[in-house]
Amino acid sequence: MKYIVLLGDGMSDEKVGELGGKTPLQAAKTPNMDFMAKRGRLGLARTVPDGLPPGSDVANLSVFGYDPASCYTGRSPLEAASMGVELGKDDVAFRVNLINLQPHAGKLYMRDYSAGHISTDDGRELIEALQENLDSDEFQFYPGVGYRHLMVWRKGKDKISATPPHDITGKEILEFLPHGEGAEELINLMNSSQLVFFNHSQYKRRLEKGEMPANSIWLWGHGKSPKMATFADKFGLNGAVISAVDLIKGIGVYAGLDIINVPGATGYIDTNYKGKADAALQALQEHDYVYLHVEAPDEASHSGNLQDKIKAIEQFDSLVVGPVLEGIRQFGQYRILCAPDHPTPVSLMTHTSDPVPFILYGGEEKVNDGVAGYDEESAAATGLFVEEGFRLMNMMMAKA
Repeated sequence: MKYIVLLGDGMSDEKVGELGGKTPLQAAKTPNMDFMAKRGRLGLARTVPDGLPPGSDVANLSVFGYDPASCYTGRSPLEAASMGVELGKDDVAFRVNLINLQPHAGKLYMRDYSAGHISTDDGRELIEALQENLDSDEFQFYPGVGYRHLMVWRKGKDKISATPPHDITGKEILEFLPHGEGAEELINLMNSSQLVFFNHSQYKRRLEKGEMPANSIWLWGHGKSPKMATFADKFGLNGAVISAVDLIKGIGVYAGLDIINVPGATGYIDTNYKGKADAALQALQEHDYVYLHVEAPDEASHSGNLQDKIKAIEQFDSLVVGPVLEGIRQFGQYRILCAPDHPTPVSLMTHTSDPVPFILYGGEEKVNDGVAGYDEESAAATGLFVEEGFRLMNMMMAKA
């Protein structure tokens, strides 16, 4: 038996007036997901437990089959694991976003949480500048992918509240700065980064090319190392993870899964969808389980770009779901779980905790009565509701 999760990050949404009251999932052309929804089990699942933030960290832990309420400590320790950065028991990891702040009337506003989706090469250049100017025995910076990077506070403080920058696009930042024990040190680093970036040659170079420069860092998503059982111990399966995002790969590292890096996987709408699908089918030759994650719909939502979100959903369906659906039949027995991790409404440009539509499909041919296709409304109409999203993994195996 082969198992695969096809995760379209942030695909779920709310009804949009511009789409005639449809959600992006309803408006997008998704024949492959519709095919599975009409023949498999379609329902809703709550992937974000009450009291936890609706982040991709919490929600993806659920879809992986882990109860976030018992193992979640923060986003950045997972990213650190993917990057090969070891954390001591008292070390605290922080996500470093490269951002663009815009001054207006004596205040600073969050113009862009990704500095115009800065490239990995330009991002690395700036993190290396931070390493040269701000690294110390306490604070160390590590380059990641695109705008997403890492800082470790050795023997640091973690009783801090910090807001994700994608939650405050267009808002004045003062009330959203870190607060709590140790916040002053973080704010000082953020302020110091602005001087480093302003004096860096990249700042002028990007302006001359008409590109948005990164003019600050934003620190958030902190936490210490979690304790998690391996996937093999928990489910008795070996497996692999395919993603462009360090967060997802980091969950895979803690779960003891193999990490497969696909050339051209960017975490954005230009990602190598087909390469991911091909890599997943190849991985299933030697593994029981593959977790295939595509970030593009979520990034389009954070940018407030409705057309890009629809395009990302359609590319996910045609270039990932379709090839996997066709290719997995070679294995005879298989189960597919297709879902988003959380909703990311384009109108809000951030995540919500609402339940998400999921499909469990294993080659069934009989068409279910009354299922229009794969979308939020059709999933709700089936009456199948999974209150604890981490149980989806058990459902997939039990069905098999």
